[in-house]
Amino acid sequence: MISAHLAYAYPELILAVGALALLVVGAFMPKQTGLVGGASVLVLLAAAVASATQPFGVAFSGGLISDAAATFSKVAIYVASAVAIPLGQPWFERRGVKNFEYPVLILLAALGMGMMASSGDLISLYVGVELHSLALYVMAAMHRDNAKASEAGLKYFVLGALSSGLLLYGASLIYGFAGSTLFSEIAAAAGNEANTGLLFGLVFVICGLAFKVSAAPFHMWTPDVYEGAPTPVVAFFAAAPKLAAMVLFARVLGDAFAGAAGQWQQVLVAIALISVAVGAFAGLVQKNLKRLWAYSSIANVGYALLGLASGTSDGVQAMLVFMVLYMIDVTGFFACLAALSRQGRSMETVEDMAGLIKEQPGIALAMTVFSLSALGLPPFSGFFGKVFVFKAALDAGLWGPAVIGLVGSVVAAFYYLRLIKVMWFDGSTGATDKPPFEAKAIAIVTALFAFPVVILALGWLDPLAERAAHAFGLA
Repeated sequence: MISAHLAYAYPELILAVGALALLVVGAFMPKQTGLVGGASVLVLLAAAVASATQPFGVAFSGGLISDAAATFSKVAIYVASAVAIPLGQPWFERRGVKNFEYPVLILLAALGMGMMASSGDLISLYVGVELHSLALYVMAAMHRDNAKASEAGLKYFVLGALSSGLLLYGASLIYGFAGSTLFSEIAAAAGNEANTGLLFGLVFVICGLAFKVSAAPFHMWTPDVYEGAPTPVVAFFAAAPKLAAMVLFARVLGDAFAGAAGQWQQVLVAIALISVAVGAFAGLVQKNLKRLWAYSSIANVGYALLGLASGTSDGVQAMLVFMVLYMIDVTGFFACLAALSRQGRSMETVEDMAGLIKEQPGIALAMTVFSLSALGLPPFSGFFGKVFVFKAALDAGLWGPAVIGLVGSVVAAFYYLRLIKVMWFDGSTGATDKPPFEAKAIAIVTALFAFPVVILALGWLDPLAERAAHAFGLA
């Protein structure tokens, strides 16, 4: 019965119907941007509730999986997507870009990310990846009067097409050698000794997914797109899509290739360490804060991949906790940037932050919290995330990679501490504009989560992540 299958897809149905309905509303009432934005937030929250309450099972001949991992990740993804709407829509309107497409694109991207988290075969995997990617390409170039934004959208699209080619080629090889697109049947074909053809296909799929999470050496799009895209859009890019792609990584490796963990573990360790090195050392010379945080995100994805590379359920659990905590931190940091301007000009460089503690003490404190958290200093949320990841790597015997990751974290400390020093001790270069309420509120709330709320939140976040991690096929 089709109704039985649809019961496992209620969140996706809510998002699809909501996006199409609001697209029609926006087409006939293009000036009602507030209505479309508010309704989009409600649709996302409804999808989050549906995800938290839906039954577990497999639908559409194995193409869609509803389990603890899908529930955990989709609730986080939809809530993060809902936050991106009140952060972004007023930002665009203050710059004369009043459109209803932004919240609709968020809904479509969230729909694709939900499909990624629930993928049970190569077809639903690709549909989810492309659905969310196409929405992100448009959002990157949404500030059409800004040349940098148009450049960012074009670069993201061209390089995204390349990654899609890698992903499809790898999927075709896996299908050809396994004889099926279903992860469960691929796992049976791979067994404990995956043949060379399957491993070649897996490597190409890993390369395609590494692009989506900005892992080096597939990171080439990240700094330029982060710098050129509108700040609230970057806040969205850096959060929910990264979590969705990391969960998809776990789906492919844990559900389809758990028996070949010895082979893909080497590839993941290499990508993780290259990402940590590139993020740490390339960030040292950055002056633009959006580019700086792009390299920070590359390094942080390396830490998350290090947890996944452990090849254990504990490693997946560590990755999930790390990504949720990082997602909250990075959203808050870019909310700070969205709140800051001087004489109508966005403040985006390290020098722009000089003396910020005197001009905007609340935002300066929030940025300090996010910088210390990204550094991994206790007792901020980033410290707990790194502890989880490094512990999982050490338990799996990855002592060398864990030590190298720790060294990379120490190197990256320089650019976080430099930003704090500029905000607290340098002289101000002029009065800042009054920050918009919504951006400042999001910045302060997320900073409070980074510390002290995180200490209490880990009491329920960790068990949920543990339950989600056991849904994958890793021991």
